[in-house]
Amino acid sequence: MKCPYCGETESKVIDSRPADDGERIRRRRECLSCEKRFTTYESIETVPLMVVKKDGSREAFDRQKLLTGLLRACQKRPVPIGTLENAVDEIEQTLLNSLSREVSSLEVGELAMKELKQIDEVAYVRFASVYRQFSDINTFMEELKELLNRKSGQ
Repeated sequence: MKCPYCGETESKVIDSRPADDGERIRRRRECLSCEKRFTTYESIETVPLMVVKKDGSREAFDRQKLLTGLLRACQKRPVPIGTLENAVDEIEQTLLNSLSREVSSLEVGELAMKELKQIDEVAYVRFASVYRQFSDINTFMEELKELLNRKSGQ
């Protein structure tokens, strides 16, 4: 850390504590050369998670966009918004833990369907019908049969 008074790069930390928001650390430092004190703030550097769409374009991961899709699937269903927010947290954490800075929209959609399947089966079918773009009633019925088979096999 460079001293703002003399430009020296050597300093010692006198005090450390969380900043107001808890996302940063406030450090009180003392220059080893001129002995003047100054304050620095330290935060985690984040690299945005990019989503590669079906057409090959890229956009930053948007929690709100995912939450909106889940809300739409759960419309008129007895699913609390807190449950959906937790699902979005789980999905985002899974994507961040993958250590890849780019994920496909297919992967995001599959994770969303996995979460919805545990939350509400009707919402899952709604989301899957849009996400997988069921082309006809037979494709839709196949998905329902698979869901019923898994449920009866539990």
